[in-house]
Amino acid sequence: MKRDFDLLIVGGAMAGTGAAALFASNPKTSALRIALLEPRPVGAPAATEPLDLRVSALSRASQRLLELTGAWPAVMARGAAAYQRMLVWEEHASPDGPGSLHFDAAELGEPDLGHIVENRTVQAALLERATAAGVVLLRAGFASLAQSDDAIRVGTTDGREFSAALVIGADGGDSAVRSQAGIETRGWDYEQHAVVTHLSCEKAHRDTAWQCFLDTGPLALLPLADGRVSMVWSTTPALAADLVNCTDIDFAARATAASAGVLGRLEATARRASFPLRLLHARRYAAPRLALIGDAAHTVHPLAGQGINLAFLDAAALVDVIGAALEAGDDPGELRVLRRYERWRKAEALPAIALLDGIQRLFQGGDALQSRLRRTGLDLVEASGPLKRMLMQRGLGVAGDLPASVRRPPS
Repeated sequence: MKRDFDLLIVGGAMAGTGAAALFASNPKTSALRIALLEPRPVGAPAATEPLDLRVSALSRASQRLLELTGAWPAVMARGAAAYQRMLVWEEHASPDGPGSLHFDAAELGEPDLGHIVENRTVQAALLERATAAGVVLLRAGFASLAQSDDAIRVGTTDGREFSAALVIGADGGDSAVRSQAGIETRGWDYEQHAVVTHLSCEKAHRDTAWQCFLDTGPLALLPLADGRVSMVWSTTPALAADLVNCTDIDFAARATAASAGVLGRLEATARRASFPLRLLHARRYAAPRLALIGDAAHTVHPLAGQGINLAFLDAAALVDVIGAALEAGDDPGELRVLRRYERWRKAEALPAIALLDGIQRLFQGGDALQSRLRRTGLDLVEASGPLKRMLMQRGLGVAGDLPASVRRPPS
């Protein structure tokens, strides 16, 4: 049958725009007729606009995706901040003593451990590259889904309907696509909220990401290109509300104390916001003529900043699978094709999800025994060269079963 599109992506945040841009730029899939359904597409921020509160730590594989799609120059122009080091410590230990863990890009022979980027800039740059490559932007919301043997139909909130060979659900943790496809999830609320803001610091951040595991949850200070740091403070809902609503002076003093003064006196320079944290995992990543990527497939704790990196790897793996299916003359929407994507990404994503969840559980709580276990665990990793190297490589996105579409060429 004649379909309106070969591929219809629902959701225009970073995962959806990343998938659209990569599909449109990859030689094996660029001939596909691709549409992106998004009711409120984000435009590039003006040079004078302040940095948005939501930032991400991009791995090397994510950087590669942005480079291949042509979006990287716009992200760099907005002030992407490379960080060379990461320091992790436990609240009841010294940042420079036992119970701390140090990562350095030099140990891997890498120029950096990743980049801190503004989510809005990444999203806008990917959308611009996708549409420039021929992706059709449908400015409407998702309303309905109807699957059949030879097509899948998507209804929109403005009354239109489109048919496609394959629909990609990239519409976040509360995915309506996943719900309408009848795909169940499992997971739990962490009973934590993340407070985010930007702070100026008395001492130079030295291109270092700082993370302290407090009894109530982790506090991260991420280096920004303008010398400030972006803070992500995961804590109890009550304390999060208090941190958002207190005065700037009080907040700065509390943030300085919680971070053990590693950057000297901190000062508030932006508004504060908070959002709830949860773990969610879809029981299936694929159904006939449908695939899930990003938070629609798995929502993780932000303590290691891996959410968007997992999402971009989902998109790249799907590009590889669909590209191979097209070369073989297969229908890319057939379930047997999409199962290859599901098996691949579950094998990679599930261990990462389990590790992040385990760290979150071990590193939360004020019990003295837990504190000793946390310090011991950090010391063991610090002393273990192979384990430490493996963790750095995984976090950097240069290890594991990486998709060919974002794999670095041999040096």
